[in-house]
Amino acid sequence: MEYFDLVESFISINGEGKKAGRLALFLRLKGCNLTCSYCDTKWANEKKAKAIHLSTPEIVKLVQDSGMELVTLTGGEPLLQEDIGALIGGILSLPKVELEIETNGSMPIKIFKERDRRLSMTMDYKLPSSNMEEEMCLENMEYIKPWDVIKFVIGSREDLNRAKEVIERFDLCEKAIVYFSPVFGAIDPEEIVEFMKEHQMNQVRFQIQIHKVVWNPDKTGV
Repeated sequence: MEYFDLVESFISINGEGKKAGRLALFLRLKGCNLTCSYCDTKWANEKKAKAIHLSTPEIVKLVQDSGMELVTLTGGEPLLQEDIGALIGGILSLPKVELEIETNGSMPIKIFKERDRRLSMTMDYKLPSSNMEEEMCLENMEYIKPWDVIKFVIGSREDLNRAKEVIERFDLCEKAIVYFSPVFGAIDPEEIVEFMKEHQMNQVRFQIQIHKVVWNPDKTGV
């Protein structure tokens, strides 16, 4: 039987993406293959991070008992888990549940190309300020769905210019929902909005992480 290291689970509002503002059960799995400069969950990626070792049926029961109809599987990087398909299938065996996977853009999603709206991806494209752009799995652009989110986390003017290039290269606004989100404290949000206006980026959406407004930006479990 497959097991997963769960570093935390909690119910909160979804802080970003197309499901922002909705209540969700968050399941944070341990470990990540990237070291982004602005990462706000580094503690969950350390080998010494405390975790509960749970099987797929145990996690499915956790979801069922929560009463939540939206589950966000996050990390770390959840798609690093060898048996993640079994966990996804187990969660989606609950008929009313929608599952969102937050993925860093480095892991292939081809295996999930046959899926409906109950399984969505919120996928990052790492920009220059992250120091991780070279790790992006570009073939993923072929397998995103119209109900998926492509998220550009913006920390600088260079990031804005690069995001525009990537959006145009892959015609992303025609394939998925595209968001710009500022690195908290690194760039004035107004600069992002002015850039969007300047370049008439009509289909790009701007957002601020809601949970960092409602609670202290460094607070965990929210």
